[in-house]
Amino acid sequence: MLTTLNTSYTDTCAADLAWTLGREPLPALATLDLELAGAKLQMRLLGASHQVLLEEKRGNCSETVACISGSSTPLPLGVAKRVGDWEYEFAARVEVLSPGSFAGRAQELLALVSDHPHGLAGVFPGSPHAFTALLAQHHEGQVHWRTWHAYPQDGQLVATRTRVGARVRATS
Repeated sequence: MLTTLNTSYTDTCAADLAWTLGREPLPALATLDLELAGAKLQMRLLGASHQVLLEEKRGNCSETVACISGSSTPLPLGVAKRVGDWEYEFAARVEVLSPGSFAGRAQELLALVSDHPHGLAGVFPGSPHAFTALLAQHHEGQVHWRTWHAYPQDGQLVATRTRVGARVRATS
């Protein structure tokens, strides 16, 4: 699903993005509700980037990657944690692209996500290449999602990957 976000472009550079786990739902400009093998997933586009809410019989998980005042955790390169009965893994990277490469990559990602039944993309006013996009899937008992946050003015594309799955308990 592709939508134009009716808001100003709040998170204006990759360095301003912060990551938090467990935050309450924030006001969303667009949402996509999915059910993936019994897990309820809500992908949310914020004026400041994204939030994903996961609800399953083992519990809830909330991931926020956004530009939020008072947030002190910068965007990490990687995180691995236990969240209740789940294993949570997060990774992020920033790509710096030339203007021509950036435009091509932006068009490719927007086409991929907007045509996917588990995809949500929002384009910010002012530039067709200023966007946030999310894509989810369920694979081998785990929920995965990827996100992209585009900053055309700096030629930066922030890509994240998240995996949440049942914690494997040791047997004796």
